[in-house]
Amino acid sequence: MRGRVRVSCLVSALLAAPRQSLCRWRSACDRRLTAAASRIPPPGSASRLPPAMKQRSIASFFGSPVVGARGGPSSSGGDGGRVKALEPGAAPKRPGDEPKPTSKPQAAQARSPPKGKRPSQDYGVDAPRKPKRLRKAKGQGKAAQPEGVAAEEDVIDSQMESPRNEEGRGQAASVADVAGACLADSGKEDGSQGADHSDTESDADSRTSASSESEVSAENLGGRKAGKNGIAEPGGGTPGKGKATRSPAAKKRGKKKAAQSKAGKVEGVGAASEAAAALYSEFKEEDYEDWDAAKGAPYKVLTDTFQKIGNTTKRLEITLLLTNTFRRIIKRSAGDLLPAVYLCVNRVAPAHEGLELGLGDATLIKAIAQATGKKEALIKSQYEESGDLGTVAVSARHTQRVLFPLPPLTISGMFQAFKAIAMAQGSKSQDQKKQMIGKLFVSSKGNEAGYIVRSLQGKLRIGLAEQTVLTSLAHAVLLERDSTSGKGSLAERLEKAAQTVKQVYSLCPTYNVVVPALLEHGLDDLSKHAPFSPGMPVRPMLAKPTSGVSEVLDKFSDCAFTCEYKYDGERAQIHVWHDDAGKQKVQIYSRNAENNTSKYPDLVARMASCLKEGVKSAVLDCEAVAYDIQQKRILPFQVLSTRARKDVTVTDIKVQVCLFCFDCLYFNGRLLFQEPLTGRRQVLNSVIKEKEGEIQFAKAMVSREVEELEGFLNDAVAAGTEGLIVKTLDATYEPSQRSLNWLKLKKDYLEGCGDTFDVVPIGAWHGKGKRKGGYGSFLLAIYNPGLEELQTICKIGTGFSEEQLKELSDQMRGYVIGKPKKYYSYGETLIPDVWFDAKAVWEIKAADLSISPVHQAARGMADPSKGISIRFPRLVRVRDDKAPEDATTAEQVTEMYQQQTLVQAKKKSRRDMD
Repeated sequence: MRGRVRVSCLVSALLAAPRQSLCRWRSACDRRLTAAASRIPPPGSASRLPPAMKQRSIASFFGSPVVGARGGPSSSGGDGGRVKALEPGAAPKRPGDEPKPTSKPQAAQARSPPKGKRPSQDYGVDAPRKPKRLRKAKGQGKAAQPEGVAAEEDVIDSQMESPRNEEGRGQAASVADVAGACLADSGKEDGSQGADHSDTESDADSRTSASSESEVSAENLGGRKAGKNGIAEPGGGTPGKGKATRSPAAKKRGKKKAAQSKAGKVEGVGAASEAAAALYSEFKEEDYEDWDAAKGAPYKVLTDTFQKIGNTTKRLEITLLLTNTFRRIIKRSAGDLLPAVYLCVNRVAPAHEGLELGLGDATLIKAIAQATGKKEALIKSQYEESGDLGTVAVSARHTQRVLFPLPPLTISGMFQAFKAIAMAQGSKSQDQKKQMIGKLFVSSKGNEAGYIVRSLQGKLRIGLAEQTVLTSLAHAVLLERDSTSGKGSLAERLEKAAQTVKQVYSLCPTYNVVVPALLEHGLDDLSKHAPFSPGMPVRPMLAKPTSGVSEVLDKFSDCAFTCEYKYDGERAQIHVWHDDAGKQKVQIYSRNAENNTSKYPDLVARMASCLKEGVKSAVLDCEAVAYDIQQKRILPFQVLSTRARKDVTVTDIKVQVCLFCFDCLYFNGRLLFQEPLTGRRQVLNSVIKEKEGEIQFAKAMVSREVEELEGFLNDAVAAGTEGLIVKTLDATYEPSQRSLNWLKLKKDYLEGCGDTFDVVPIGAWHGKGKRKGGYGSFLLAIYNPGLEELQTICKIGTGFSEEQLKELSDQMRGYVIGKPKKYYSYGETLIPDVWFDAKAVWEIKAADLSISPVHQAARGMADPSKGISIRFPRLVRVRDDKAPEDATTAEQVTEMYQQQTLVQAKKKSRRDMD
């Protein structure tokens, strides 16, 4: 009945209104629509008019201004929010749709790009979709979901759909859509073919690319939100909060598909791999600009990808963007893949080689000034105002003109230039660096200058994690080089490829070996051609914190485990092997894969006498601990931290070190990573000869009795250690993983939290009274790697001696900056007197954690709108061996808070039972 009223309304309006008078015609339609709306059943009825019919006049169908799908002017075109007039019988068309002849009317659903983003066909993300017909749903008075929707869309809907505005949810782009829906509802079909008068796809593309290269647009640099001067900044998310609505028919199909997917789902294949497999099929090489392979891949290919990555927070979309960029490089100039990967992880060499960029801001400001002719004072003031030197660089570069066009920067050329800058040494090295940076600036175009600066600073800040780079690298090689190899679906092979590359890289952490092996031999034989070898450090396996002995027993209730002392020192990975000439070589690496060999010449000298006969090569996992040989006791970590960090001579050593060994990863050419702990311990016993005070085995015991475990913990604390590490005996060694097979039981759990926190001081308040002249308290933050933010967690002002506070104040004065960095996340009511650059790392302990409306740590993870703070923090020590990126993460803080809440609930339950 309702369908007849709506169609009758439209037909009557068309017949009654004279064509010579459009104004009178529109008025008549308006009056009839109003009358029809007043006669329809109340909301909730099956025949209710769509919201768009009530809100828009049919006059919009003929060119009057209308409200876009977002409740405002359309953001995708330059038409000021107007819909161009359509000829009678024309099918409505969405921006980006290709014209497609049909004998039936088509009612296109509004699919606007996210606010602040333009329509794009890049890498299959936000690409315009082809028009789809609407079919009548049984028992429904409104149009159903379009037919022909790809099956995989239901799988990826929650991950890849562009967010939509709540106000525009369920509304058609114009009354033309409503008219088409009315015709579909009534079951009538119009055989006329509509002429297309909307903006063509080429017109839209020309608008998006029409801005001058000298303009500084809101997307010049990838970030998390738009900041000053239109440059995107880190910290925000993809705009828009609404969710796309789906018709009952679509929901029914989605449930059916979900059931089918679940029934046929391959075990171990994640939803991300399935979604990626569906989206990679949309990749078309001809959609992208080509380049001359002889000249190499342009640097702009990477910076444009960085820009798009920085403007999204969706991990799948980031993987898709980077994968397709790698695919293009592999197809056209495979030799550029290695430098491209290094530029993505912002390094110029493997981590253990110690070759880093990380130039100071002062050097970069001078280089920008010299290259652009700007005054240093102006650049510095702009930097203080914007907080992003990359933004300043783009702004300064776009005003500079050159007499002759310079050749474009290339990926390989940029990598070599960055490496030369990192390797520059000597008295004139700073001048050489500024000169090299200046040449890069002059040759840069568009957003390139911004990413040059960020790379040289050591932080791209686009939310691109190294694990994502490895996944994209694996996917790209599979799709371009091994597309037909292997068994199973594409999703299965993508999952397996990512696991293979990550596993190989964890054992052979150098792209110099992994990337060429991938290109030459593919994925199947990668482990054979990129093997682990001594002299190449792996990231150590780490332990998860626990809150007490009872939790350990609960988690390890069905497996055998052992307990070891957790020594309070510095992680040391000892590599011993013989070179081709038969000479023994010893290298010592930190937990961050830094080469610490020159810091411990005493350990290097004693290794030859501490190895048993027949040992040709070995890799040992140990802890270097300060040790008092006369009193035969362990010394605190603070004593160890007084040793010089580089170029130490044996005669200058005042703090003796004992090496406590607890694992063996490699022995005489045999990899032990996949061996159980019991087997690795047996090998360790066959490698080391113990010498008290020089090299010893970590003290351990095996027991399942609560009293014995608590007694062993007390003994460990009394011996000067931090507590215990509890390990399952059948656990393999998992490099770079914080595994549940290793649990740490620290003495701190007896005093509150089960673990300490590694935090970054980012601000301070001036002291008063006795503390006048120094800092009285500090603002501390943890690290959120997903958002690349430092998020405040507490304010600390106690636990210092006056001497210690003076030392800390003197140290932190060297890190004072004019304003907070853009990647600092803090409450508006918590503004310190001074801000610090993120340089130092402190270890603190606390009583407990609580939800905080002020602090931003792990915001939105444990509570939808609040962060987490720690109560009664106390300083333990300064961690010179850690960088800000090694600080406690938001995920770890959330886990500790949830574990604390669980323990408290159990205690309360026991009290209630008593």
